[in-house]
Amino acid sequence: MNTEKAIVVKNLSRKFGKFIAVDNISFEVNRGEIFGFLGPNGAGKSTTIRMLNGLLLPTSGEGRVGGFDIIRENAQIKDHIGYMSQRFSLYEDLTGEENLTFFGGVYGLDPERLAARITEVLNLVGLEDRRHDLTRNLPLGLKQRLALASAIIHEPSILFLDEATSGVDPISRRNFWDLIYAMAQEGRTILVTTHYMEEAEFCDRLVLIFQGRIIAQGTPGELKGEVKETILALIPDNLDGALDLIRKLPQVAEAAVFGDGLHIATTRPEETEPAIQAVLSAHHIACGRIERVRPSLEDAFISLVQRAEGKEAISGQLSAVS
Repeated sequence: MNTEKAIVVKNLSRKFGKFIAVDNISFEVNRGEIFGFLGPNGAGKSTTIRMLNGLLLPTSGEGRVGGFDIIRENAQIKDHIGYMSQRFSLYEDLTGEENLTFFGGVYGLDPERLAARITEVLNLVGLEDRRHDLTRNLPLGLKQRLALASAIIHEPSILFLDEATSGVDPISRRNFWDLIYAMAQEGRTILVTTHYMEEAEFCDRLVLIFQGRIIAQGTPGELKGEVKETILALIPDNLDGALDLIRKLPQVAEAAVFGDGLHIATTRPEETEPAIQAVLSAHHIACGRIERVRPSLEDAFISLVQRAEGKEAISGQLSAVS
């Protein structure tokens, strides 16, 4: 992988009045990398993207995208990036081809080059046979592909995907990721914001953002390695009832639904396993075998958020004392 940096962010912050949406974050993205921005809704992901796109000025800090300063050269940035959000900036009353013609014109492609690019991107996203369909008549998954085609019509070197798979079905989401991989292999840099843990697994590296702050960053494997607790997995026959009971056990650090079962985080597994069996048995809930499993990315996120909240609580207590 080319180690030249496509995106560099240093101490970036954005406030809206007294509310701090993005709080002093720093990270770097290599060229040709799929870089994930993972966090819950309201964590500051979209605000960060808007600052990097030149759509929103930061309150403080600095950043460069494609070598351009996000404050002094934000107009130049737009020519070198593609941007796609969950709202899909498409015109419903135009055909797919007409949408691409419009966006190509916005980016200043000459007619001959634009005609060639329309064919290229429609073939890439598998919509050549739907080019004359009205956009409003396309299924959501195909609208998503058309939005991607519109975002890359001008051949940007850096692509921002802001919750771009939100709301689409799992098969369409997987097909969309096949397209992302293909573009990354061609050398395009892709920054993805998502709250889907399974999508985050596809990224080369990730940052975890929570309440405007980056609480961890690294490869998916490195982030899973940050989990200090033992993870126990079980499949009870009463999922909600078991979850409520297990969360109350003093040996349990965290319990959460994972697929059709539960993942339990604990630093005292030898005590926790029999305690779970006992409390479920007392309430006539069967669960079968309890297994120790490797932490998932979701386990890592929960653990790291808890750790960050703990530090914040301790910091608040110290501030109150001082």
